[in-house]
Amino acid sequence: MKAIRFLFFVVAAFLVIPSFGQSTVEANAQKFTKALSIIKSFYVDTTNVEDLTEDAIRGMLKELDPHSVYMSKEELKKANEPLEGNFEGIGIQFNIMKDTILVISPITGGPSEKLGIMAGDKIVKIDGGDATGTKVTNEWVVEHLRGKKGTEVTLSIYRQGVPELLDYTVIRDKIPIFSVSASFMADKETGYIRLDRFSATSMDEINEAMSKLKYKGAKNLILDLRGNSGGYLKTAIELADVFIEEGKTIVYTEGEYSAIQRYNSTPKGNFEKGKVVVLVDEGSASASEIVAGAIQDWDRGLLIGRRTFGKGLVQKPYYLPDGSAMRLTTARYHTPTGRCIQKPYDEGTEKYYKDLTSRFEKGELYHADSIHFPDSLKFYTPGKRLVYGGGGIMPDIFIPADTSANSDYYRNIIRKGLLNKFAIEYIDKNRESLMEKYPDFEVFDKKFIVTAEFYETFLKFVDENKLDRKEEDLKRSGEMIKVQVKALIARNLFDLSAYFFSIRAIDDTYQKALEAISDNTFRKMNIQSW
Repeated sequence: MKAIRFLFFVVAAFLVIPSFGQSTVEANAQKFTKALSIIKSFYVDTTNVEDLTEDAIRGMLKELDPHSVYMSKEELKKANEPLEGNFEGIGIQFNIMKDTILVISPITGGPSEKLGIMAGDKIVKIDGGDATGTKVTNEWVVEHLRGKKGTEVTLSIYRQGVPELLDYTVIRDKIPIFSVSASFMADKETGYIRLDRFSATSMDEINEAMSKLKYKGAKNLILDLRGNSGGYLKTAIELADVFIEEGKTIVYTEGEYSAIQRYNSTPKGNFEKGKVVVLVDEGSASASEIVAGAIQDWDRGLLIGRRTFGKGLVQKPYYLPDGSAMRLTTARYHTPTGRCIQKPYDEGTEKYYKDLTSRFEKGELYHADSIHFPDSLKFYTPGKRLVYGGGGIMPDIFIPADTSANSDYYRNIIRKGLLNKFAIEYIDKNRESLMEKYPDFEVFDKKFIVTAEFYETFLKFVDENKLDRKEEDLKRSGEMIKVQVKALIARNLFDLSAYFFSIRAIDDTYQKALEAISDNTFRKMNIQSW
């Protein structure tokens, strides 16, 4: 069967090469149809024509580049949810604790919040059926709680201090997916925004966050794009436009059958003055690289972190008759200086996606001098600064991955999820007293201290989960563990902003950004900030 499917891929591959002309495409389409008909009529076993067709399309796209893909109607819907900025369901953030669904928090404005479902509630029945036990996985919960807007689901909830189960009939609705996961004041004049994806709602969220930060006195901004794998090109252009003065190229795209299209900045920018630092790493890709590249190329801001992923290809959706689609690469994008930051993929998809492993093995995540760019990929900004293309964007200031506090003991704690498990259980037992003692995050941050006694409570929890203590490892990892414990309690008690604010002390890239804003780095590097 595999051999037949391989031949099928080869036949089908001819369908996507437009340079042969329309008549050649039609001829190969007939050839494909004939082959499909023969297999359907004469193959030794039963065949599924739909599966064969989908396999053929997937196979030919795989031969083109790593980012051209086929998606069935169902796959397309799931993939689009994070970019459209919403899904349909009951609107809760949850964790599974001891085979039970624990509500971490109801999503603001969602149907669960409106009915009074609270953080700390445990969902024990769904539509009258048992919702506990080993069958309860993340996938199981999503399958039972998500659904079409307007449909009903009945939840039976255990709430601490209430003797009987509480029954709620929740009418599913549109639930927002937020792309700004954190925003706060880093110091008296510097705001911080962490963006997780470039979705349809991202700019509304960013503008709201920036307005609040400006109101609090922000004159400078740290934009955290670490781990942001991209999203909509339009959103990337709009975000870069915020920082770059009118009439400058943000990005341009070009392909064999796509004419050059330039996207220029407009008068809409509302943060064209003030110091801007963009945090990037090997997980920053696509739309993140467009924003970072434009800011770097126009000497508008400082990039700090590690070399970005290197995805410089533009995909366009082409919908097929059954609701499925091909996301086909139609162009490459170039930064204002002309850089194409797409990393090579001519040695196959498998090696392409192993590039990050290769970077680790070569020591690139720890040493900037392990990264080599050929002279042909060197470019200069208007401020005469040297920048590079052809394999991600190299930041202006390199920050190695910090492994100084890593240890086997700490890695095993992370692997078993014990930090988060401890935080969830601790809050579940003490939520009422904690909220009374720490009514807001500002009070929590100042007054909650991981004392020696509290730290020992956590270590005993780890002991109970059959992980042997290693004193030497604790000497290396102890301070990091204490910070993470406090940060995770803050996240589960308040929100993600509280988490990122709490871990700032052990975040070297963040600390370097604050340092660069306060010293003369911008002037020394000839970066525009006024």
